[in-house]
Amino acid sequence: MKLFAANKRLSTAYLLKESFDSLWTYRREAWMRKFLDNWRDSLKWQRLGPFGKFAALVERDREGLAACCGLADRPSLCFVEGLNNRNKVIQRRAYGLRDEEHLRLKILTTMISDT
Repeated sequence: MKLFAANKRLSTAYLLKESFDSLWTYRREAWMRKFLDNWRDSLKWQRLGPFGKFAALVERDREGLAACCGLADRPSLCFVEGLNNRNKVIQRRAYGLRDEEHLRLKILTTMISDT
C-alpha cells in the first residue's frame, strides 16, 4: 500500500485493471455496454498510454464481448486459448503455402475432430 501512496498513477492503473475484471459478471448486454462506456470514460484524464491502447482494442471487439454476456454456457477460456494455440501451430506449419482454402479446411478439420 505504501507503493500505491507513493505513486498515484500506479494506484490508478491498478484500480482500473481490477474494476475491468467485473465486466465478466454481467449477464445483460445493455448493462455490459454501459459498464464499458463508463470504464472507457474513466480513462479520459488519466494519461495512461497502455490503457488507452487496451481501450481501443476492447472497442474494436465490443460486439463480440456484448454477444458473450448473454450466453448461459460460456466456453472456458482454456478451451478458447487451446483452439487459438492450435490454429497458430497450423498457420506456422503452413508458412509459405499459398492455398488459403487448404488452411481453412485444416483448421475446420481440427475443430471437428475434438468435439
